[in-house]
Amino acid sequence: MIEVQDVYFTYPSGVEALKGIQLTIQNGEFVAVMGQNGAGKTTLVKHFNGLLKPSKGKVLIDGVETTKVSVASLARNVGFVFQNPDHQLFSETVEDEIAFALKNFGFKDTIVKRRITWALNLLGLAQYRKTSPFMLSGGERKRVALASVLAWNPKILILDEPTIGQDYQQKEKLRQFILQMKAQRKTVIIVTHDVEFVAECNPRVLLMREGKVTIDGEARKVLTNPEVLTQASIVPPQIAQIFLQLSDFGLPKNIIDVYEAHQILLKTLEKKAK
Repeated sequence: MIEVQDVYFTYPSGVEALKGIQLTIQNGEFVAVMGQNGAGKTTLVKHFNGLLKPSKGKVLIDGVETTKVSVASLARNVGFVFQNPDHQLFSETVEDEIAFALKNFGFKDTIVKRRITWALNLLGLAQYRKTSPFMLSGGERKRVALASVLAWNPKILILDEPTIGQDYQQKEKLRQFILQMKAQRKTVIIVTHDVEFVAECNPRVLLMREGKVTIDGEARKVLTNPEVLTQASIVPPQIAQIFLQLSDFGLPKNIIDVYEAHQILLKTLEKKAK
């Protein structure tokens, strides 16, 4: 679905943000891009919808080179939710915001209405249907931006720091929705510092540093590797820290998912009870 071929990118200021990125993301993959501020995470994913074009190298989306097509044409299949929702909100009401892209892409009125209602209900925004997005809290505006993208059902969904400003309940809804997208063979990419959210989702992790992808692997392996985490200044998930201590009692040490941890502890208690 996404192919990055030896991509370099330098900003007009002279900052070299990407340095020889070589990457393939398959259809239906869930990928988390992690790393310190300034590592090149957002710069990389902005190449996936053509907002940025490589200074050198190629980016292909579903076989199409991004330099050969417009951002508008890529947008039909690549939905992008910015870290700051104010960068993409402009309509008078939440309903109009969600409807905008649907109408631009030529959806029929009946489908537009149905998709608006679906997106509002999915993200708990139904009560704000006629409200100005700019009257909402930061977390609510983030959900409006997400709803406006989810409504047209893109093949690829890119979320830049999606959990900022969201409570646990909203994070869990987002996690469940991402799992649904994955089951539907959609490609989901998140840029995030939220190690606990990544741990509960267990995606493929791309760890970036100084414009390069330094680690590429399953979250379970990446987030339980002390050496890797130290280099990236990432604190291990709380569950991983707990199970590292419990490994002295025969429990596995590579557990990052609270749901898996719950099942393991229940089975351990059942065995002891017998």
